[in-house]
This record gives sequence, C-alpha cells and structure tokens, in this order.
Amino acid sequence: MSSPLHPAAGPVPTPGAAPKIWFITGASRGFGRVWAEAALQRGDQVAATARQLASLADLPAKYGANVLTLELDVTNPEQVQTAVAQAHAHFGRLDIVLNNAGYSLVGTLEETSLADIRALYETNVFGAVAVLQAALPLLRAQGHGHILGTSSGLGHVTAPVIGTYCSSKWAFEALHESLAAEVAPFGIRVTIIEPGAYATEFGSPESLRFAPGMEVYADFKHHFMAGLQQLERGNPAATPAALFAVVDAAQPPLRLFLGRHNLPGVRAAYAERLATWEAWEDVANAAQGGAPATIPGAR
Repeated sequence: MSSPLHPAAGPVPTPGAAPKIWFITGASRGFGRVWAEAALQRGDQVAATARQLASLADLPAKYGANVLTLELDVTNPEQVQTAVAQAHAHFGRLDIVLNNAGYSLVGTLEETSLADIRALYETNVFGAVAVLQAALPLLRAQGHGHILGTSSGLGHVTAPVIGTYCSSKWAFEALHESLAAEVAPFGIRVTIIEPGAYATEFGSPESLRFAPGMEVYADFKHHFMAGLQQLERGNPAATPAALFAVVDAAQPPLRLFLGRHNLPGVRAAYAERLATWEAWEDVANAAQGGAPATIPGAR
C-alpha cells in the first residue's frame, strides 16, 4: 500500500540496483522531513540531519539501519565537516547531497538589521557552501554524486517584505549554477529544486524570523501578509515523485520548479525585463563607446 509520502505512481529504484544514499540537511520538518521519509520508504538510505537530534528520534525506530541521524547546525563549519565525514564513513559513499536547511526573514529593508541579514546568510548561503565544500572532495573521489539544493521560485523573482530572503535564494541559485559547470568533469551533477508556495512548516515560528517593525510600514506589511495567506498552497506529499524523477534521471535538469505557479510568474518577470533591456538597448550599446545614445522618451 502506498503512503502519503510515497505515492504508488512515483518512480522507484531499478530492480537490483543499489539503494541511493542521501545526506539531507534540515530534515526535522518541512520538505526535508517529507523527502527523507519518502527516500527511506522507497528503500534508499538516508543520513538525516537537524539542529536538534531529538527532532529525528522517531526515524531509527521506523527505518532501522537505513537511517543515520546526526545533529548538525550548518552555521558551524567544524560540525558540518564532522557530519558529512561521519555519514560517508557510515554508508561507504554519498550519492545525493541535499542542502535543504534554511529560513525566511520577514521585514522591509529599512527595518532589518545588518546582524539579522548576516545571520540569514550564515544559514541560507554560507551554511550551504560549508556542506558543499565538505562533500565535494568525497564526491570527486567517488567519481559521482548528485547535489540537490532547495531554493525557491523567489530565486528568480522577488517580493517586498521578504526581500532579504529572496536575495539569499538569488545567491544560492548563482552559486549552484556556477558549481554545476565546475564539477561536471568529475561526474557530479547539480539540480536546484525551486518550490512555489506549499503547506509546509516553513511559515511556522521555527522557520521565520521577524525584524522589529516600524509603524510607517505597518499597513503595507499587513496587506502584503494578508495577500500571502490567499496563495494556493501545494501539497508537500505530492513532491517526492518529482524529486525521485530527477535523481533517477540519466540527464537531470539544472533547475526544477515544484508546483504550477512558478513558471507563469517567471515568464512574466523575464518578459518585463527583456522589454526594459530592449527599450534601453541604444543607451546600453552607446556605453560600449561609439555612436551617441538615444534616450527612450527623450525629444
């Protein structure tokens, strides 16, 4: 019988093939938990990590030797090195490294302190880099591996009030796109997973931080947050099949949207950007040196 986290229609490993071995950060809740359990339920093996080991305590009871639970705060580079090495030694290899740990910071740019932005980047960007730098020597030595990074549709478009979170995902996207070219010669593949709005715990107090508010932005933020509540949210339990399709593919994509709302939004955003760039093309070209520029709308 299929479970909500492992739909019967989802891809399964090739009969006789060795189970895949996953290393997953942020596996205590949200997508990290959904994907860790789905991988275990299809017969793969998982090193599941979280800041609080107690949040993973039920997994060994359910899945026995197929799961290794590790305490990991991705902002602690020494702990990252230890956890990745321990997982690799325990299972003998790592096939998939899934950088999933992250959170969102809510506040307008004027409200948000530099300290809060630095803390956001320590987890969402530098923590992910620490995991990658710990895993890459092992994956290169193996001659294979698949890096998955949980980004967002907001890695391509932005929203007010969560602009710092969006910026962290834009950085995350750029790092992984560059990484994909750097590690391809070693047999290592990279896929950026870009969910839209889903009914996960990402909006819970554990996954959100709030900047101190300023009264001048109160009404704007109230209307923005009310709008967020109206978004259609996807079912997290519907996502594992898409993830398995990627990791089982002979030629996995660099990017994968999850949900049906990201692509229309990105199409519209890029159409607007292209229209602006094209309207100002003469000005841009003149900046190269040559003919005088014609400024759009000027007489």
